[in-house]
Amino acid sequence: MLTTPEKGSMKLRLFRRICVIALFAVQLCAAESQSAPQFESYATKADVITKNAEVRITGKMERTYITRLRYAAKQKPNFAGHYILTAWGCGASCLVPVAIDARTGVVVWLNFSVCCWPLDVDKPLEFKLTSTLLIVRGSRNENGGGTYYYVLKDQRFSLLKAEENPSS
Repeated sequence: MLTTPEKGSMKLRLFRRICVIALFAVQLCAAESQSAPQFESYATKADVITKNAEVRITGKMERTYITRLRYAAKQKPNFAGHYILTAWGCGASCLVPVAIDARTGVVVWLNFSVCCWPLDVDKPLEFKLTSTLLIVRGSRNENGGGTYYYVLKDQRFSLLKAEENPSS
């Protein structure tokens, strides 16, 4: 007959710890087994845009970077079908990334800067015209570090997955 440890006993505390550790191990294994998001899984059609909309200057951030945004808004879409993904330097090994909707001129900010990417990474931002997936490699706002997967939907970037570097 199977008996359970009595309440308050050392056996009960040990039993609970083992259960918590086992649950954590199962969750960790499940998370590790999930593969990284792929561009093909977030495919979109590339729009044909003959003339880009003027960039919309609606807030303090847009006014601060108005020259950079206006210049970028004249480029061809390179991300998520009809967006212009661009970035500019904000210090040594530091970028401010932003997406501009070429159809409407709406500016979509990522709420962080990207810096300190590994030496073997020559593109800290990886993206495609035919996908809404954005891969960020490095530190966000100089914190942590790793590879981060974002998807652009409804003019917002949402984090899909974070793979933190163990040394961060």
